[in-house]
Amino acid sequence: MITFLAAAIAFQGLNTLTQAETRAGWKLLFDGTTTKGWHNFKMKSIGAGWTVKDGVLTSSDPHNAGDIVSDEKYKWFELDLDFNMAKGQNSGVMFHCGDTGDAMWHTGPEIQLFDNPSNRNVQQSGWLYELYPGKEDAYKGPEQWNHLRVLISKEKCETIVNGVKYYEFVIGSEDYKERIAKSKFKDMKNFGMLPTGTIGLQGDHGVVSFRNVKIRVIK
Repeated sequence: MITFLAAAIAFQGLNTLTQAETRAGWKLLFDGTTTKGWHNFKMKSIGAGWTVKDGVLTSSDPHNAGDIVSDEKYKWFELDLDFNMAKGQNSGVMFHCGDTGDAMWHTGPEIQLFDNPSNRNVQQSGWLYELYPGKEDAYKGPEQWNHLRVLISKEKCETIVNGVKYYEFVIGSEDYKERIAKSKFKDMKNFGMLPTGTIGLQGDHGVVSFRNVKIRVIK
């Protein structure tokens, strides 16, 4: 009974906003019970591989999930979410995704989510894939909830994992453009340069869960 009560209390605190967050302009991107506000890339519906249970959004069957994007587009914003990776799984969070490519990663830069502690030479959780590596490694490991905060603004962008800042960058800067030119994205038109776009969650690479997904628009 105590365990059930504790779980119920924890569930009640998920996917909600405090009064202070609401006043500051934060909005939930995941309501905790449905996939409302999301759709598969270039589609109107969501694959059956995405499930919602106990306040958690999960790509439980990557073969039938696919990548999903937010219904709304965003320019400058703060994004907060919790993510939980199954052992050895792979996913990512993307921003400024457009419909001009064949996949959302053809335009939207990806913040890597990856449980691969055995190979430290690959892209790690929190890195901006192929562009900016993290100087720290704050990822807790598989089957644990990790916190991701992303700031995308005109002055600077940054990624924070479990309270540790990994890097900063400026969209459109010479450093930013040079890194794209040296990456596998160099021939993809508009990659990383769209002024606005959707938020993307990668669902076709592995089992991953999300909760407390919220965003605050910066004007």
